[in-house]
Amino acid sequence: MSRPTLPEQVRLTRVIPVLRGHGVARATEIVAVLGSMGLDIAEITMDSPDVVDTISHFAGSDVLIGAGTVRSIDDVTAAVAAGADFLVAPHTDLAVVKAAVDMGVPIIPGVMTPTEAVTAWTAGAAAVKVFPASVVGPELLEALRGPLPDLPMVPTGGVTLANARSFITAGAVAVGVGGWLTAQDDVHVVAARTAALMEAVGHSGV
Repeated sequence: MSRPTLPEQVRLTRVIPVLRGHGVARATEIVAVLGSMGLDIAEITMDSPDVVDTISHFAGSDVLIGAGTVRSIDDVTAAVAAGADFLVAPHTDLAVVKAAVDMGVPIIPGVMTPTEAVTAWTAGAAAVKVFPASVVGPELLEALRGPLPDLPMVPTGGVTLANARSFITAGAVAVGVGGWLTAQDDVHVVAARTAALMEAVGHSGV
């Protein structure tokens, strides 16, 4: 098995903004704000309207674009065909992981237990998504990394400015940040929160 590698941009930015429920126009607006702050990465969830068009819009650009909430092989196929650079799932489905690996696209499956984490990693995951992060806290991440120090972990779900640094300190390679960052109506709030978040995780941006 040749494991697709976690994009270096994820390791450098330490933040994966998660956009859920936005169409092309609004997603483009939010991604532009993120980019203006030095964060050229975004995950578009597959349950968003016109998601294929949104992913295609960013494909081949300077933005590292991911597809989130990937729950089936059909989702994998559609996201990759649209140009997704990486995939994220809320769970670990070996068929879904295998489909992504076979296509040479990095996938980050959701896990909460050591068994799930090792199962996902053995199947070829590029990293594992500790989810929902706010329920288990950085303590679980730190505990998992004791026996599993070689597994890159991306806690996601309920991550905000209040706990992002704690997850990074506990050993996260990056954090996935959703509604707290990307569901704000005011783009100035998005910009301000992006700046604060990047400082908290140790990425200075532009």
